[in-house]
Amino acid sequence: MKLYYAPGACSLSPHISLHEAGADFEIVRVDTQTHRTEDGADFKAINPKGYVPALMLESGDVVTEGAAVVQYIADRFPVAKLAPANGTLARTRLQEQLNFISSELHKAFSPLFNKTASAEAKEAAAAQVAKRFGNVESLLADGRPYLLGEAFSVADAYLFTVVNWSGVTGVSLAPWPHLTAYMQRIGARPAVRAAMQAEGLIAA
Repeated sequence: MKLYYAPGACSLSPHISLHEAGADFEIVRVDTQTHRTEDGADFKAINPKGYVPALMLESGDVVTEGAAVVQYIADRFPVAKLAPANGTLARTRLQEQLNFISSELHKAFSPLFNKTASAEAKEAAAAQVAKRFGNVESLLADGRPYLLGEAFSVADAYLFTVVNWSGVTGVSLAPWPHLTAYMQRIGARPAVRAAMQAEGLIAA
């Protein structure tokens, strides 16, 4: 398998998941401005939407959209137990979390990365991010170590990836102690560190 990624982007989530799964894979860096891979190939020929992540399977099929990619990884490597079994309420809870992260939190960050966004737009976006952080803080307040409870899942890989953007956008985690502790806990996992090191986000 090949994971097409951009350092620190939402593709970090499936990158972490692949390491957690113990999968055999390679990574291919994409310049999201030029839509070229590191070897000069046209990334839009792989994913016409032009953004990461994209996971190319051994068959040549390509899976896109982060929430879909991480669920594919979880189902492909069931021994890693990165997702509850299909058809269970627990799996629905996983999808619930993935949808929340994708539609509410991930998108809320977008204006903060937009160089042309006004100060007012960025302030409004930061307020939305803070609101969503508050939702997560409330969930973690019962002492659970992971989003779904006692077991790490691909939802944790996705949440860690998105919340980690707070460091480059100036959104402080100080008001949310449970979320802060959660980020430290997830960030210490060997698979998370391996993915971040491979992307040059932390020192080896």
